[in-house]
Amino acid sequence: MPRLLTYNVHRCVGVDRKLDVERIAAVIAEHEPDIVCLQELDVGRARTGHVDQARAIADRLSMSSRFHPAMRVEAELYGDAILTPWPERLVKAGALPSIKGVPGLEPRGALWSEIDFGGVKLNVLNTHLGLVPREQRLQAAALTSREWLGACEGPTILTGDFNATSITRPYQALTRKLADAQRVLGVKPTVKTFPSGFPAIRIDHFFISPQVRPTRVHAPFSPLDRMASDHLPLILDFELV
Repeated sequence: MPRLLTYNVHRCVGVDRKLDVERIAAVIAEHEPDIVCLQELDVGRARTGHVDQARAIADRLSMSSRFHPAMRVEAELYGDAILTPWPERLVKAGALPSIKGVPGLEPRGALWSEIDFGGVKLNVLNTHLGLVPREQRLQAAALTSREWLGACEGPTILTGDFNATSITRPYQALTRKLADAQRVLGVKPTVKTFPSGFPAIRIDHFFISPQVRPTRVHAPFSPLDRMASDHLPLILDFELV
């Protein structure tokens, strides 16, 4: 049964303010996922020692990686990645819309890989939405358009850090296209991931097509999980039907 882990790794800086790529890799390895979707990775940035965090984590997990830089500052990159040991093909990587005139907003993007599970091809989309509701609405509209989800055929999972709870308009726009895995399973109370020390907010999500049958959603809560990032990892076990 395939397992997908999504994780905002906070540039591999834990709640103890310690930069530790090995610790993030250890958190992921403990749960033996088939697919890993990561947000807030640094690649070649001075603040984190010029390390390619996507590559470093993938190497430790014996996986391939696809990285999309949502933000570029000269040679320094910051963005999201999809890792897997399964055969995969990059379908699309690109920017999501933003709004002008609001200081401090970071560019946002999305990444789409097609992963081959023994002949069954699964679309996996990973994203990290902005913080401003109007910006999030534009980004959710882009993801549900013909450019992204509208172009997906067959089993599809959209995941990541959406910075939006289930009562928001961006979340509701996405659930008109795909189902929330936790709602499909009837999980109560819902599994929350932020902040990692006392998870009270549900902003990391799995949105799934009908060909993806969820069997479990959970967020591990060991001392290592709570320390390594300001988010807990979120795990989906599923079947392809």
